[in-house]
Amino acid sequence: GKRADAIVKGMLQHSRSSSGLKEPTDINTLADEYLRLSYHGLRAKDKSFNATLKTNFDETIGTINIVPQDIGRVILNLINNAFYAVTEKKKSLDLSTGQTGYEPTVIVSTKKSDNKVEISVKDNGNGIPQKVLDKIFQPFFTTKPTGQGTGLGLSLSYDIVKAHNGELKVETKVGEGSEFIIVLPV
Repeated sequence: GKRADAIVKGMLQHSRSSSGLKEPTDINTLADEYLRLSYHGLRAKDKSFNATLKTNFDETIGTINIVPQDIGRVILNLINNAFYAVTEKKKSLDLSTGQTGYEPTVIVSTKKSDNKVEISVKDNGNGIPQKVLDKIFQPFFTTKPTGQGTGLGLSLSYDIVKAHNGELKVETKVGEGSEFIIVLPV
């Protein structure tokens, strides 16, 4: 029942856009708020969860015109995914070796270049294998165990960024981690 509920909610979010009103938004503040929200949300669910958070914000950006709750949802989803990736890597390393020097790290950064703003969410998890990479933006595709992911996060995120005339890119190295980059026109 819970799973069906989550899937239906996800589908509704897919079809129902928010107020759709773009407003001048401080992207650094938005990213920072969602990073904290994600981190504390995960800590509340799992006391053993821990990760290093780093931010690197370009202070020259000022405000950009976006639908803040939509882009916020994308940032939150990417950060949740990054935390998931580093947690999974830590779990698998702990199981195989028991003791590691691995430090789960998520870095959120912003930068302005030309007439674009980039928001990057980078993790040092396991990276994404090529056969998975081809499918990550498809609705209902997930690598998470049954009941944990609806497979709508990245496809929703992709749609939202496209609706902002932006693009959502991914760079990944297997074994080293991934970086998701939201590129938005100013």
